[in-house]
Amino acid sequence: MKKINILGATALLSIVFAGTAIAQTGKPFIHDPSTIMECDGKYYTFGTGGGGLISEDGWTWNGGGVRPGGGAAPDAIKIGDRYLVIYGATGGGLGGRHNGRILTMWNKTLDPNSPDFKYTEAIEVASSDGDEDCDAIDPGLLLDPTTGRLWCSYGTYFGFIRLVELDPKTGKRVEGNKAIDIAIDCEATDLEYRDGWYYLLGTHGTCCDGANSTYNIVVGRSKSITGPYLDNMGRDMIKGGGKMVVAAGGRVTGPGHFGRTILEDGVEKMSCHYEADLDQSGRSVLGIRPLLWKNGWPVAGDNFKEGTYEIESERRGYALELVVDFVRMAGGMRGFGRNNDEPIKPVPSQQLEDVIGTWPKGNIGVRIGDYMFRPHQKWTITAVPEAGGYLGGPYYKIVIAGTDRALAATADAEVITVPAFTGAPEQLWRIDQLTDGTYRIMPKVVPNSKEKLALVSSGDSTPTLAPFDMDSDNSKWNFRSH
Repeated sequence: MKKINILGATALLSIVFAGTAIAQTGKPFIHDPSTIMECDGKYYTFGTGGGGLISEDGWTWNGGGVRPGGGAAPDAIKIGDRYLVIYGATGGGLGGRHNGRILTMWNKTLDPNSPDFKYTEAIEVASSDGDEDCDAIDPGLLLDPTTGRLWCSYGTYFGFIRLVELDPKTGKRVEGNKAIDIAIDCEATDLEYRDGWYYLLGTHGTCCDGANSTYNIVVGRSKSITGPYLDNMGRDMIKGGGKMVVAAGGRVTGPGHFGRTILEDGVEKMSCHYEADLDQSGRSVLGIRPLLWKNGWPVAGDNFKEGTYEIESERRGYALELVVDFVRMAGGMRGFGRNNDEPIKPVPSQQLEDVIGTWPKGNIGVRIGDYMFRPHQKWTITAVPEAGGYLGGPYYKIVIAGTDRALAATADAEVITVPAFTGAPEQLWRIDQLTDGTYRIMPKVVPNSKEKLALVSSGDSTPTLAPFDMDSDNSKWNFRSH
C-alpha cells in the first residue's frame, strides 16, 4: 500500500512472450501485505495477523518480520530516519460487526535483530462504531511530496472509503481534522502521487475465498488529494468508478492490496497479494510485478518469461547478434524473373547446424544488425535459481539458442559471448521492465568494477555497457518472439 521514495513515461505493451513467468521463491505466503520497505539492505512487508516477510534480495522471501498488535491489513512508510506502521486493530465485519480502530506506531528499524528495534506505543487515528457507513480497517499512507502532509485512506465495501490527515512528526491525527468520503465499492486503498496527479487505488471484488476470490485492483485520479477521484471514463469512485490496473491471470487469482516501490527513474515495481496461487497449493502469496504508466495511468506489467527471443534495440529496431560471417541460405532465388507457374514449396529456415561450424571456438563479440531470424540472432533466456535475484525477479543466463555460448560483461565494460556458461556473476543478467514497457538489461557485476551499468546501444551497430539513462532509447530493449 505505498512506495519507497527512491525516485516515472508512458507504455505500449508490444511484447509477445514464449515461456512462463517465475513466482517469488522461498515461503512468500502472506495476506494483505503492506508496501515493501527497504531497511539496511533487506526488504520487509507485513500482513494481516501480525508478523511479515523478510528478503535478503527482494526475490526469495521467508517469515521473520515482526509487527506487534495483530489486526489486519497494515501499511508502512519511511519518514526521515523512522518507519511508521499503520494497521486496523479490528473491523472487517468480524463477528458480523464493523466497529474498527486504525492505529499507528513508529520504529527506528525494521530489523528485529537490531539493538534499535523497538516499536512505540500504538496511537489511535481513526475508528468506526459498527453502525456508521464506514469500516475502520485497511489503511494506506501517502506522504505528499509536494506539501509534506501525511494522509491516510481507509475503509471496506461496508460504506465509504475515507481520508484523514495525520501529523508526519507524531503519527497522530491532525487535531480537528474531519474524515472525507472519497470512494465506495472497494477496500484496501492506496494513495500515490505522480506528475501532478493523486491516484486512489482500491481493491475491488470479493476476498478470502481462495481460488474463487474475485479481487482485482482499480484506480481513479484527481488533481486534489481530497478528490474527486475519476477513472479514465470520467466515473467518480464515490459512485463506484475505477479503471482496471490488474486482475487474475496465468495461475494466480485475486490480486489485492496495491503497493508501489520506486527503485529509480523509470524502474518501478508494484506489490500485492494473490488470493490464490494455484501452483502453490492455492495459498495467498506475495506478488511483485513491474509497474508501467500508460497515458498517465498505472498498469501492471509482466514479469519476464523464459524463452527464445530476438533482443531488439529500441534505438533503431536492430537486433543483438554474434559477430560472425554471414552465411547465405541455400535454395533462395531472387524475387524477380521467376516462372510463377512452377510448383511452390517452402524454403527451410537456416538452422544452427548449418552455420555453427563457421563460428570461432573462443570468445565471440556481439554487435547490433538487421534481424533475419538467423541462428546467430536468437537468444535463449532462462533463470538461474541458485544465483539469487533482485526485487521482483531472478538472475538470468542469456545464451545463443541451442548452445551454451553465453553473453557476458567484460572488465572493459564491454559485452562478449563466452563458449560456455559457468555461472560467473558477469554472465548473470537482471531484466527489468521499465515504466514505458521497454526493458533494461544489466549484468549482475562488471568485473573489477563497482559501477552499476546497463546494456546500451552506443550506435546503431555497437552494444556496450554504460550508465542507464531512462531518457535515452539507447538504454532500452525489447524481446520479440518470432
